[in-house]
Parts: sequence; structure tokens; C-alpha cells
Amino acid sequence: SSDILSTAGYDSIIQHLNNGRKNCKEFEDFLKERASIEEKYGKDLLNLSRKKPCGQLEINTLKQALEVFKKQVDNVAQCHIQLAQTLREEARKMEEFREKQKLQRKKTELIMDAAHKQRNLQFKKTMDAKKTYVLKCRDKDEAEQAVHRSANTVNPKQQEKLFVKLATSKTAVEDSDKAYMMHINLLDKVREDWQSEHIKACEMFEAQECERIKFFRNALWLHVNQLSQQCVTSDDMYEEVRKSLEVCSIEKDIEYFVNQQKTGQTPPAPIVYENFYSPQKNTTPQGKSPGPSLPR
Repeated sequence: SSDILSTAGYDSIIQHLNNGRKNCKEFEDFLKERASIEEKYGKDLLNLSRKKPCGQLEINTLKQALEVFKKQVDNVAQCHIQLAQTLREEARKMEEFREKQKLQRKKTELIMDAAHKQRNLQFKKTMDAKKTYVLKCRDKDEAEQAVHRSANTVNPKQQEKLFVKLATSKTAVEDSDKAYMMHINLLDKVREDWQSEHIKACEMFEAQECERIKFFRNALWLHVNQLSQQCVTSDDMYEEVRKSLEVCSIEKDIEYFVNQQKTGQTPPAPIVYENFYSPQKNTTPQGKSPGPSLPR
């Protein structure tokens, strides 16, 4: 800014850097929250896999496929719990990076605050010296005019007082002029020092902002990769379930059930009518015979 006291540009940079730090904090909090969600999901899935019955009375190949299914759901749950730990570690790295930049920037900000303070103080001193200089010049001019006005005054004593006042005012002007010039020179030196520190600060802030964007970008990229890897890992585990289901045989399971539960090869004979009054109660009616031995 053309205004020597303005810090608008510097304030804008500091605000941008603070916004960047806030953005990092928001992503850090996002990772922590996602980690809590993943951990809760993993633990809930673990409880579901281990405590909830899921076809526990099934037999043979389908039972084996269900056992693989329960095992892989358990593995998926463990992966989500592990992902939660990974995300918390990434959040910790983001926090460390954010705090590191904060400490680095604090040193530069302290230097710039001191430079601004020194600049403002010297500017005030210079303006005060200028006011004093202008005031003394006016006093001298008034003293000169008073001497001219009293040139024809017959009172020598009054004229002497005016000349003394004029001499004193001239000396005061010279002193104030020297003080004013000294403060001007000091202010210029302070201005140069401040501008030099300002350039250094801007270079440092730019390097830090480049580092922050790079770190943030890489952190987000890594986070997405971790989520993709979680999906790939889960799919690999579910693939084991699909493989176990491929070898699940309906015919084998039916045959296994029959072999395990079979009760015999001969079906029961028909129940015959027995007349209470007939002497041949226990004979089989003509044309009737026990049922044939039928295959399954």
C-alpha cells in the first residue's frame, strides 16, 4: 500500500494462512470422526459375526460356505477397525504438521509485529518533530514581523526584547529542523528495514503455503487410496465366500441329509381292516400283500 502505516496486504496474507490452518484442522477432525465411524462399524460387525446365528443348523457344503462367510465378515470387521487406527494416525500427522507450521510462522509474525511497532513509533515521532518544526518556524516568522513593526519604536528596551526573542526563535527553528531531519532519516531506515523483513516474511509464508497445499493434497490422496484399498480388501474377502458358494452342491447336501437321517429302505405296509367278529382277524385279505420294497 502507498500508505506507510497500512498493514492491509500483510493482514490479508495472515488471514489466508490462518484459513489454511483452519482447513487442515477441519480435515483432521474429519479423519477423526471417520475413524470413530469405522471403529464403531467394525465393532458392530464383529459382534454381529460372532454373536448372531446365521444358518447354524445348515449341513454339509452350504454349512461350510456359511462358515467361510462368517469368517470373512469377521475379517472385514477387523479391517474396518484397523482402518480406524490408520485414520487416527493420519489425523495425528496432520495435527503435527499444522502445529509445526504454526510455530514456524509465529517466529516470523513476532519479527513483523516488532517491525510494524517500530515503524509506527518512528512515524509518530517524525510527525511530532514536524509539528514542532512548523510551530517554531511560525514563532520565528512572528518574531521577525514584530521586529519590523517596532523598527520606529523609540523604546530601545522593547526593541532589545524583540531581537532576543527573534534570536531565540531562530535557534529553536534550527534545533527543531535538525530534529525533524534526524527523525526523517531514522524513519527512512526503519521503513527500509521493515520492507526488508516484509519481503522475507512473504517469501517464508509463500514457501509454507506451498508446503501446506502439497501436504494437504497428499493427505487427501492417501486417504482416498486407503478407502479404495479397504474396498479391494473387503472384495477379496467376499470373493472367498463366493468361491465357497461355488462348491456348494445342492445334490450333495440333499444326499448328505438322506444318508445322515435315513430310517430304512422299506415303506410301511397298508393297514388292513380287522373285523371284530371275524375269526380270521389276523389274516391278510386276499389280493393284499405287504407293500413292495421301493427305492428312494
